[in-house]
Amino acid sequence: MSFLNIQNLSKNYGTVPVLKNISLEIEEGGFLVLVGPSGCGKSTLLNTIAGLEAINEGTITISAKDVSQLHPSERDIAMVFQSYALYPNMTVAGNISFGMEMRGVPRDERDRSVKQVSDLLQIGHLLNRKPGQLSGGQRQRVAMGRALVRKPQVFLFDEPLSNLDAKLRVDMRTEIKRLHQRLKTTIVYVTHDQVEAMTLATKIAVLKDGVLQQFGSPAEIYNDPINMFVADFMGSPAMNLLKGKMSVTGGKTQLMLGQNEERCVSIDLKQTSAALKIYKDKDVIFGIRPEALTDFASASYNGASIVKVNCLIEVVEPAGSDTFAITKLGGKEVVARLRADANVQAGQYSDLAFNLDKAVFFDPTSQLRIA
Repeated sequence: MSFLNIQNLSKNYGTVPVLKNISLEIEEGGFLVLVGPSGCGKSTLLNTIAGLEAINEGTITISAKDVSQLHPSERDIAMVFQSYALYPNMTVAGNISFGMEMRGVPRDERDRSVKQVSDLLQIGHLLNRKPGQLSGGQRQRVAMGRALVRKPQVFLFDEPLSNLDAKLRVDMRTEIKRLHQRLKTTIVYVTHDQVEAMTLATKIAVLKDGVLQQFGSPAEIYNDPINMFVADFMGSPAMNLLKGKMSVTGGKTQLMLGQNEERCVSIDLKQTSAALKIYKDKDVIFGIRPEALTDFASASYNGASIVKVNCLIEVVEPAGSDTFAITKLGGKEVVARLRADANVQAGQYSDLAFNLDKAVFFDPTSQLRIA
């Protein structure tokens, strides 16, 4: 049964719609990540859950209680902001306990709560310092501690790691995941970083221009994107999306990549869905992720549809655990993910293995998934 349920939610700023008929839900103890490019409406959606923004239509329920019109203080939520929003003149202990003090919580209970969360977040040695004496990661832990002592039904995080450097972001991401596994609380988390979304979430909601594009588990979003936007946005490096044409010759279905003066590559499709067969002699968008386009030593020989294509390698990018090779197919750059010691050279042709079990196809006009 869903714990946080959003149904047919719409939000306008004047006559401008910023959220359009959003419906999604998350179970108790789930970790919902709202992801999308800047301006897509993800922070606005978080603010409507918090009660900081009024909605025009729809409902928001928490634990079967309609909170759509309730004041933020009545929703039993706690929010961690991007800016941390700490009081600079208070100590760490003071920042964590301030909300409890305002609610009239007795001093000994406040002290116990501060000790519990400071031990949990490993900031006990910082309790007498002020925010100006802390690093970005330490300030983030204090902001989290202030939310934790509330013991709310739902935690809301608004891009909490965006102000941190790359390494600290990875470290804090692990800490947030560990914290969620320990506390088993319901979290709604906003980010524009799709790697954060994939690593933290139990469910992901992908937004674009105020419209929910796809809602599902990280595996569903990554492996079965519903449209070209989701396919392109989720994944690092992004999915290769190539214009091609379906053809049937002598009973064999083929995908033709490249036309006119470009080098034309023909890929035999051993297994073709009924939906894809309708596109005979029509243009399609062929999508394949870099890890499904690799050297033969890395390819899965158990795959039913491994196809070899001889490609001119234009750029080789060693990346430690992997090597990325850039080639060109259908007039567009394509990224292949190879093993670290793959024997490829820029300017030379090399055989690449296409795992067509992992390939997807889109309609070039609607941009929706075909197969």
